Amino acid sequence: MRKPAQNLCVYCGSGPGKNPIYMEAARGLGIAMVEAGIGLVYGGGSLGLMGEVAKTVLGAGGHVTGIIPEFLGTKERMLTGVNELIVTKSMHERKMTMFEHSTGFVALPGGIGTLEELTEISTWAQLGQHAKPIIICNVEDYWGPFLSLIAHMRAERFIRDGMEFRLDVVTSAAEVVPAFEHRLAKSQQTVPLEPLREIL
Repeated sequence: MRKPAQNLCVYCGSGPGKNPIYMEAARGLGIAMVEAGIGLVYGGGSLGLMGEVAKTVLGAGGHVTGIIPEFLGTKERMLTGVNELIVTKSMHERKMTMFEHSTGFVALPGGIGTLEELTEISTWAQLGQHAKPIIICNVEDYWGPFLSLIAHMRAERFIRDGMEFRLDVVTSAAEVVPAFEHRLAKSQQTVPLEPLREIL
């Protein structure tokens, strides 16, 4: 299968979470991506939300690129049936490779790793290193505390003029693809990939 022109990187938990709606959101997002002809780039595991979105995309005939570091292959039970599997030497290389293979990013509910990925890709945007869409899927207000913290940072002027960045927030999986396509159409900045790897 040929890789789609647009590929959405999904950051999410390797566990199912407490609320069943989180897994429902992962499945809903996977179906919506396939229907829109958008490929999935994700962390390469088979467990939790991570595995659910990947298996859904594969089951619906979509394209999946899994990117996982060697040391997590067993812990997160690497999903080997994906269209493209990339095994990296480190977490840093994993995140950079995910960036290079993606045209946008979305965060579903997840833990510290998901939060770290979201904040890092947002920092790169804040520093002017990319203008790819970043979407938060705020299912059941899961990301509410994080969004409150961002608002607090702005109020305290640690996110100040000249240091702004764009986060699009939706409340359901069904809204992710339209938000991604809308933001992608508006983005006019193109940042070469190799210079970013060299800088970071």
